[in-house]
Amino acid sequence: MSAKPLSAWTRTHLDDLLADLSLLVGLESPSTDKALLDTTAASIRAWVEDRLGPPAEWIRHEQVEHGDVLTATYPGTPGKPVLLLCHYDTVWPAGTLAGWPFTVDDGTARGPGVYDMKAGLVTGVWALRALRALGLPHPTVTFVFTGDEELGSPMSRPLIEDAARDCAAALVLEPGVGWDVKTERKGVGTFTITTTGIESHAGNDPAAGASAVHALAELVTRLAAAADPDAGTTINIGTFDGGTARNVVAGRAHCLVDVRISRQDEADRVDEVLAALRPSDPRVDVHIGGEWNRPAMRLTPASEALFGLADEVATELRGPLEPISVGGGSDANFLAALGVPVLDGLGCSGAGPHARHEHVIVDDIPDRVALVAGLLHRMTS
Repeated sequence: MSAKPLSAWTRTHLDDLLADLSLLVGLESPSTDKALLDTTAASIRAWVEDRLGPPAEWIRHEQVEHGDVLTATYPGTPGKPVLLLCHYDTVWPAGTLAGWPFTVDDGTARGPGVYDMKAGLVTGVWALRALRALGLPHPTVTFVFTGDEELGSPMSRPLIEDAARDCAAALVLEPGVGWDVKTERKGVGTFTITTTGIESHAGNDPAAGASAVHALAELVTRLAAAADPDAGTTINIGTFDGGTARNVVAGRAHCLVDVRISRQDEADRVDEVLAALRPSDPRVDVHIGGEWNRPAMRLTPASEALFGLADEVATELRGPLEPISVGGGSDANFLAALGVPVLDGLGCSGAGPHARHEHVIVDDIPDRVALVAGLLHRMTS
């Protein structure tokens, strides 16, 4: 079946799509505010059931500090389910909405979290609603809504991986840019380097001191030089602080490091560089902490086949998809590492994640919903 009827149906419901987007943006859900996250999770459950009816199974995995993980399964044709993955937490602090409410103007919808990624929730739920409204077959769909993605998914990762292991494929509803989907993402490492030296008076007895600041400056210069952009490896020293006063040889210094890699061998090489970091002053101790938060997401043959199905649908709707590779990580990285066929960036088109110009393109919303719906339908044939 052509995907055109899906697009026609979603376009007649554009006002409803925008109303739901306004509803979700109006639920402030900063990643670090447990009370607001709990309220949002309860509202999402009520919203999903209102749009799709009660699922065959609801599970709310309660978390102590982070946002709860919600899973909802809606039966379809026989076979393995398809995972629709999205997060409801945002980077915006409580109170942001008061000065920056949801608006629709000049063809864009704006508001905190509208693009990353409240619009993704709307895309997934309305994709299934469109299929059911038109009587089109679809696989069993399991939605997973997480509340800690912007923190690196510390609590939701094992739950995401458990949900994905028995799935035929995973569609991640992170935002898109244009008429594209994300087929590759870089792996992400977050590290800390702490140096501990010896304090002394910088004027009266400088030789007695061992500067933690000088040592850390030496180390980060060496570490930054290990970047290899041609191999897809970037190293960013995001913060650097230390010492207590201008005239005190610093006893302590600390920095935060962000590393992005496209290949596992580059992760191994960076690990070796980190392990070998030693200052020229042996009196300064070095401690390196942190971890690889997300493995690199590569385009596997299974994911390439899934992209081919999506491209067929997209071509019927508007034109061929462009597969893109991006530097940012997402929960899709975890799924790719498990060998699950996965596509990312299937949410709404727009720009400005984590920025005040965050927005989605209104005219693209129906086609992005139709794309996800058409892909789900195509996976039953």
